Amino acid sequence: MSDIRPFRGLRPRPDLVDQVASPPYDVLDSAEAREMAAGNPYCFLRVSKAEVDLPPDADVHGEAVYQKSVENFRRMIDQGVLAFDAEPSFYVYRLRMGDHVQSGLVAGVSAQEYEDGAIKKHEHTRREKEDDRARHTEMLRANAGPVLLTYKRRDDIHALIERACAGAPVADFTAPDGIGHTLWRVSDPALVAGIRDAFRSVEAIYIADGHHRSASGYRVRNLFRDRNPRHTGEEAYNFFLATLFPDDELRIMGYHRVVRDLNGLTAADFLARVARSFEVAPAAAAEPAAVHEFGMFLDGRWYRLVAKPGTYPAEHPVKGLDASILQDNLLAPILGIDDPRTDRRIDFVGGMRGTGELERRCRADMQVAFALYPVSVAQLMAIADAGEVMPPKSTWFEPKLRSGVVVRSLDD
Repeated sequence: MSDIRPFRGLRPRPDLVDQVASPPYDVLDSAEAREMAAGNPYCFLRVSKAEVDLPPDADVHGEAVYQKSVENFRRMIDQGVLAFDAEPSFYVYRLRMGDHVQSGLVAGVSAQEYEDGAIKKHEHTRREKEDDRARHTEMLRANAGPVLLTYKRRDDIHALIERACAGAPVADFTAPDGIGHTLWRVSDPALVAGIRDAFRSVEAIYIADGHHRSASGYRVRNLFRDRNPRHTGEEAYNFFLATLFPDDELRIMGYHRVVRDLNGLTAADFLARVARSFEVAPAAAAEPAAVHEFGMFLDGRWYRLVAKPGTYPAEHPVKGLDASILQDNLLAPILGIDDPRTDRRIDFVGGMRGTGELERRCRADMQVAFALYPVSVAQLMAIADAGEVMPPKSTWFEPKLRSGVVVRSLDD
């Protein structure tokens, strides 16, 4: 059972939605966020990453940042930049990236189901990141950005979503990166009830992107529950903001690696070590063409690496992933990167930036780069179903939802 709830969305004025909508807080660093928000008083980064309005040396996890988030959020409401819808609604959020189109349902999802495991995870979270988003949500008393969830496609749900998109959208714009964003409001009581009923028979939903936002939603539920002597379980804080897409519409791109040095090896010695576990050959193309194949950029040229049979457990849902194969056969034993979460010699590049970004990083501050083939949604679900976790930085979802298109209050 999946208990999803409509809510009174807090949305931008139609003429301002393209100025308000911003990338998720965690895909930009502070400098990039400052540059994007410059000259735009309505940019939602002023709420989701409020350090953009503070001096560059401000502690991004300091109380001044959270206070500024609240100040900017309240100002946007007071000035009518953001306004509540009249009655509880679902929303359909459609993303267009070239020929790719995906349509998701925006709803409140249950923190209790997160605790019970009906909302399934595939990643570990880091406490400091949980702390940040939990504090931000607690102070704002709102879910500023949605979690990206997925579920196994159902024809009945697809038909309901299509019905919801039959009318005029309440928002429709193309972001500067060329991605189209369209939002429909679903307030018809019969359609709302039909959607809720259909999801009640969905056995599990899966976190695709947003493990820290999910964990913070759960933690805020516990915090507000413990402060409320009349807690019933029906309060708004028992649910957190999410957009649910069917599994066949999600698009995952490769999540690539760049490494600062060769761990004291010459390029020739490094290639010889790599060849013990991988077939190595010069390549004309940068992108890997199949699973267990990697692109490697070294000394200004691309190589094709193919993992040799027997160097990984092919049937294991995690150890058979390309990120695990690269980590266990190359990054750790050859380059000495035992913990990619904490080692400062490694960095990660989302697939949307392209392999050109890997080449640029190798010219600028890195020595070797690896392009990975994308993980499939089926692999993600299988790992979550098995109670396993993926290696860090395994999935890069594109296109991405924008924050500020619809916000969910915890007080309404």
